[in-house]
Amino acid sequence: MLSKNDEVMIKKIKVLYVEDEEDILKFASIVLEDYVDKLFIARNGKEALEILKQEDIDLIITDILMPKLNGIDLIREIKKNPLWDIAVIVATAHTETQYLLDCIELKVDGYILKPIDVEELLKTILKAVLPKFQANELQAKNILLNAISVFVGGKKIEIIKYLIENSDSENIFYGSYEDIVQELSVSKPTVVKTFRQLIDTGLLIRLKNKIYKIQPDISHYKE
Repeated sequence: MLSKNDEVMIKKIKVLYVEDEEDILKFASIVLEDYVDKLFIARNGKEALEILKQEDIDLIITDILMPKLNGIDLIREIKKNPLWDIAVIVATAHTETQYLLDCIELKVDGYILKPIDVEELLKTILKAVLPKFQANELQAKNILLNAISVFVGGKKIEIIKYLIENSDSENIFYGSYEDIVQELSVSKPTVVKTFRQLIDTGLLIRLKNKIYKIQPDISHYKE
């Protein structure tokens, strides 16, 4: 099954499941509601497009053969809109060559066969959304570093980079001043002063002894 970090990542996403078979929808709801942030349901492509206009969806899981608007045409509509940065997984019982070729042409992010295996579904979801989360995480860290560099430099920026690079997926850093002193060959007063500056500006929160949370949101920063 998924690791704890993988579960944390999936818990952040909003998923739209598009399927016209009620039994499959019930199964999807039971499984996914325990793992994702929010689950939306549509019974055809037209319903899905209406939901997309109202909600900020991270991932769509869609069947192919549906009334009103099928899965392939739904994906085509999604790909036409540059504002919809949405990962797409196709879930279907059909393995005809033309459907597979259509999915390849549309560059879908995953493909799973029915009946759906829960573990395979979760792994496919993770693989589909991982690139987007990695890109967002990198952007947030770059913004944070740029903001911090306004008021610190030299060894202090090295310390901050060390904190970011050694934090976990939830931006939590576990370590002591001594770890940084040894790793970067800086003085302890410099480390202590850097931590104090970050805490004072809201960019770093001390959760408990040797455990800190780095704030990727720099809205708390005050020059």
